[in-house]
Amino acid sequence: MVTGTSLTGTPRAAHFVVSDWQSVAFGTGPADRRRAEAGVAAAYTSAGLDVPTRYVWVPSPARGAVAAAVLAGQGDDLRKAGLGDLVDLAQGDLGEEPAGASVLNTVRTRPWEAERTAACSEQGPEQWPRVWAETGGLLWNQVQSLVTRVRAAIGALADQGPGGADSPARDAAEVVLRAATLDAVLGQHDAPWLALFESLGRLTGPLDGLAEAARSAGWWWPYENLVILSERPSDLYRDEPGRLHRGDGPALGYPDGFSLHAWRGMPIPPDFVDSLTGLTPGRISAEQNAELRRVMLEIFGYDRYLAETGARPLHRDETGVLWSIDLPGDEPVVMVEVVNSTPEPDGTRRTYYLRVPPSTRTARAGVAWTFGVDEADYHPEKQT
Repeated sequence: MVTGTSLTGTPRAAHFVVSDWQSVAFGTGPADRRRAEAGVAAAYTSAGLDVPTRYVWVPSPARGAVAAAVLAGQGDDLRKAGLGDLVDLAQGDLGEEPAGASVLNTVRTRPWEAERTAACSEQGPEQWPRVWAETGGLLWNQVQSLVTRVRAAIGALADQGPGGADSPARDAAEVVLRAATLDAVLGQHDAPWLALFESLGRLTGPLDGLAEAARSAGWWWPYENLVILSERPSDLYRDEPGRLHRGDGPALGYPDGFSLHAWRGMPIPPDFVDSLTGLTPGRISAEQNAELRRVMLEIFGYDRYLAETGARPLHRDETGVLWSIDLPGDEPVVMVEVVNSTPEPDGTRRTYYLRVPPSTRTARAGVAWTFGVDEADYHPEKQT
């Protein structure tokens, strides 16, 4: 069993460590600025650097990325894309005093790589994958998906400027903003690796300050003389599998209004769900964006769509009914219809539509797939 060490020196089981870092990764609300700054100062000291003289707080990683781009001398690129207001805000945040060069490699990259290399060597090639799977691996997909979405949304700030999607200035600004996100320490979103390091007892040395900052703030950018730190989200909504999901507002929102709208993890326009009043099968079929069309199908209801389009089942057996919805320019949506064997409080039995791979040919194969087994190995005593 993988264990970590608590602040009192008592070993902690991996699942407690992972649970704590999961709370950090998806935490919301104002940053603990005093604690975050103390963590950053400790990280600088551990790296052999002088403690930064200034801490510049911004309300979102988007504002932080713009400020980082300005410090890199690329503010004019952003102005050409129509982002002058954001550049002005960044210049106001940064002030006149020089920031110095980025010290990301010294503060985060090198000590991080040293600890990871040492841990990998200590565990060996057979143990290392198991340790990762029991700790950081449990958080990686959800957190990395969130980081990817945030980076894409920061790059898409360039879309707010004039010139349209094909504007060379817009394209240049997007490259600048995306590059700025790669210069950040991810703070709370470094949780997967920090869960691994804590489980191995490696947060009491060079990574201790980085962990303290991660528990207390969002993304941050380290320079010789100052640090740009961003707030944590003010709002975060996820579905049961952990994907960004909300139908009546931003799924992820920051204090300055920077936000992401998503349905089951899929990016959607801010007003998309509100625009679906009076949705019809014809409008669903006419939607050119395949991802948005799937969202429309889910909101409209698979059962209703099947009924109103007069669809016929592909296959039927004792496990359920296999349906397919053909969509122009997209793979078919194939679902297996099953009835819950456990009755509701009123005695009725609920019907479920389970999405299965398009290659599915029988209802039994579809149900078996949802349980992660082959059709030949699926022999339920009860249908559920």
